[in-house]
Amino acid sequence: MSIEQQPSLPPVLRPANPPRRELSELASRFARDVRGEVKGIILTGITLATADLRPGEAFVAIKGVNRHGAEFASTAAEKGAVAIITDEAGAEIAASAGLPVLVVDDPRGVLGALSAWVYGTGAGEPLPLLFATTGTNGKTSVSHLLEGILDQLGVVTGLSSTAERHIAGEVIVSRLTTPEASEMHALLALMRERDVEAVAVEVSAQALSRHRVDGIRFDVAGFTNLSHDHLDDYADMEEYFEAKLPLFRPDRAVRGVVCLDSPSGSVVVQRSEIPVVTVGTPSIAVDADAAAGADWVVVIDDERTSGTTFTLTGPAGTLTTTVPVIGPHMAANAALAIVMLLEGGYAWDRIVSALHRDGGIRAHLPGRTQLVSGETGPSVFVDFGHSPDAFEKTLAAVRRVTPGKVLMLFGADGDRDASKRFDMARTAVEGSDILVVTDHHPRHEDPDSIRATLVDGARRARPDAEIHEFSPPEAAIVAAVGLVGDGDSILWAGPGHQDYRDIRGVRTPYSARELARRALRAAGWPVPDSSWPVPYPDED
Repeated sequence: MSIEQQPSLPPVLRPANPPRRELSELASRFARDVRGEVKGIILTGITLATADLRPGEAFVAIKGVNRHGAEFASTAAEKGAVAIITDEAGAEIAASAGLPVLVVDDPRGVLGALSAWVYGTGAGEPLPLLFATTGTNGKTSVSHLLEGILDQLGVVTGLSSTAERHIAGEVIVSRLTTPEASEMHALLALMRERDVEAVAVEVSAQALSRHRVDGIRFDVAGFTNLSHDHLDDYADMEEYFEAKLPLFRPDRAVRGVVCLDSPSGSVVVQRSEIPVVTVGTPSIAVDADAAAGADWVVVIDDERTSGTTFTLTGPAGTLTTTVPVIGPHMAANAALAIVMLLEGGYAWDRIVSALHRDGGIRAHLPGRTQLVSGETGPSVFVDFGHSPDAFEKTLAAVRRVTPGKVLMLFGADGDRDASKRFDMARTAVEGSDILVVTDHHPRHEDPDSIRATLVDGARRARPDAEIHEFSPPEAAIVAAVGLVGDGDSILWAGPGHQDYRDIRGVRTPYSARELARRALRAAGWPVPDSSWPVPYPDED
């Protein structure tokens, strides 16, 4: 793969045996106007993108920021679409495509209901047990922990997270944190087809605001925390928080589990319209008393580079187990997952027995405080965290398992919430002994300017700190390894599981995990075998 090539986008998943629906019935249920003949036409799917369209599907044309999707109606017709579903403006544009046009007032707003009807995945339909997790940090971790414990229980699982999609053991890289509604319902239909029994879904605020989980009623909804992030999408923290609350309505979920470690947890409990139980970790909670008063309480017993041991106590009993990543916040995530499973109907004794049998939780959390170094030399953790709160928690966790110095390596996203950059730099420099600032996804911003903002923020927070700046990240990690030694740790925050960098709209192949291993190897330190699936550009 050359450096100019972009990693292939993962496929949109659909059931192997697609549904066969009468277009005329869809029209009678959802359309306020029909232009063209719909009788006798069979519909086998629905999509928002012509790039993913398959013959027999309907193309939903939505007005975008710069263009209307209906402009691609002719392309949809060429690819075998049987109908266009759009608004009044789109209907005029799509008229020349020669396909039946179904007019709805709000195509995106109705997409979830349309998709649920097409794929038979709405409330009341036979579906796997559905778990949803929302919050600023920890959504991906809780989702993977849910899946890991379910695997230990012998359950056939599905997963949809920022990192990956899983269907009964098949692993596919994700496109979005939460898929568009048409893809989400198709994914659920595929999981049902493959006899998946339980599914863990990561639900972002944007997914709720943009109707990506419309038409789905989860059996259990979990809430992790709320902290500064995504103010490029929301006007302020209040609007961001309000975007998450609809998950705790009866039309969205049956019951909920809420973590009380951040103040927003108590507000979720107050505002929830469904029954909820609570989980708290007093040692890391903003309000220790509130966390100690939770239905389920987490006590941290031991922290090592290999994992965190904790005790969870609540109405059903007491469990001591280990989560295979560092940090009390990860123990809190694991406890949330356990209680969500309990609320989903899995017996307490069954959960306790499986975790005891296996010596702890067996779950792979891609790019979540992932240890990529060997038994000697500096410990190197690669993490996906990209908010001040995530930095604070993860740096504290790394500090507790590090006998020597802690080096923090990070950059910031371009074209994203710039208001958090100062707090990211402040948290990073305050929690580390050495700070190295580099590039992340510059996108269409000037990377030099992003780094300058981060370095300035760090120097203002700690004028006496040891601060370095290196670009690109390939050089930064080599320099970072040269600044530390045996017994020290490096936390490389931001890239996590991702296998690319976004540079002016081009997805450039990139793996922080592989770069870290190379830097360690070049410095003479032993490293585990690489698991990156493709060669790096300068390799044969």
